[in-house]
Amino acid sequence: MNSPDDYRVLCGMEDPLQAVHIPALQPFAPQVLDFLADLSAALLRDKQARAYSDVISFAFFCRRANLELLQKPYDDLEARLGRGLVFHIAPGNVPMNFAYSLLSALLAGNASIVKAPSKPFAQVSIVCNAMQALLAANHQSLKPYINVIEYPRERQDITEAFSAQCDARIIWGGDETIRRVRMAQLSPRAFDITFADRWSLAVLETDAIIRMDDAEITDLAKGFYNDTYLYDQNACTSPRLCVWMGERSSLEAAQTRFWDTVHAQASARYTLDAVTAVDKLTELYRAAVLNDGIVQEKTVDNLLTHVRLTSLTADVINIHCTGGCFLEYHAAALAELIPVLTPKTQTIACAGIAPSVVRAFIRQAGVKGVDRVVRIGHTMDFSLIWDGYDLIRTLSRMVN
Repeated sequence: MNSPDDYRVLCGMEDPLQAVHIPALQPFAPQVLDFLADLSAALLRDKQARAYSDVISFAFFCRRANLELLQKPYDDLEARLGRGLVFHIAPGNVPMNFAYSLLSALLAGNASIVKAPSKPFAQVSIVCNAMQALLAANHQSLKPYINVIEYPRERQDITEAFSAQCDARIIWGGDETIRRVRMAQLSPRAFDITFADRWSLAVLETDAIIRMDDAEITDLAKGFYNDTYLYDQNACTSPRLCVWMGERSSLEAAQTRFWDTVHAQASARYTLDAVTAVDKLTELYRAAVLNDGIVQEKTVDNLLTHVRLTSLTADVINIHCTGGCFLEYHAAALAELIPVLTPKTQTIACAGIAPSVVRAFIRQAGVKGVDRVVRIGHTMDFSLIWDGYDLIRTLSRMVN
């Protein structure tokens, strides 16, 4: 096995592979709930954590009341055990993803070894330091179950060593990351859960936007900003395409009101760096060359760019918008969305149209894409059902 010099332990045991020898737990084990509740309290008290909204969101997710709410749908926990050891490959562009992945496996009754992002993030350090302090104090029995490490992505030999010993492997990242990690073989009974490249869109109802008062439209714009600009639209949950539903007569007024309010949020909170601006322009040129019927709308400045599509085809999912660049299309009915609802499509965010209506359409149309339908402002909210996987049931086994 690799020496400690090959990877850096951020949290857990000096030799994380000792987790192979510890017993599985039942899902939502009391000691796990106690640990996560204490972690929530520790992070909410941490002055450094308060500077990062994603850390505070994670702390609220770990509250005992929320965990008990998450447990309610599972009525067969007494017959379940965790699968054993889960090896996680966290994505490099979403700092707190590693923590949610770890939490899911822990709640399902498993020990974990998590490869944190190679890029340094303050959020990772804050959470790992809080966990390590708790494991050294009142939760020593859980130390073998919670291991977070860091090593360069090029070290395939380390990935192979952990992959060979795990009972399940969770891979977050792009398609290329998944292909590379899958070159590291698993044991015969182990399996992968993969979260590949996805994209998302928003559906907005024109009349509802016009009817909103100033407070409501501001809240909507804040939610849209958080869904998109916070991660430069690099998160798979971030809407790239805005589909406008409703009468064409109200379209322009609704668009103007919405985009003006989003621009106000971006002006106050977002800095467009030179590299992102160049990438944004390059992608717009590429999109114009490869797609007919693209019209760039006039905007105040480069903080916000929206591009009108005259037709909706499957090719638009290949346009990777960043830095405040959005596609938009006017649809007379939800059925017009079907060409873009491919297996690559993850989330539909709604404003002015009930998510239940969109979910009913998805089921009736039988499309192969779309695993989540939420309200705008909640695309980044984590759930134990993600990309169509029920993580508790998938990461535990029935003993019948």
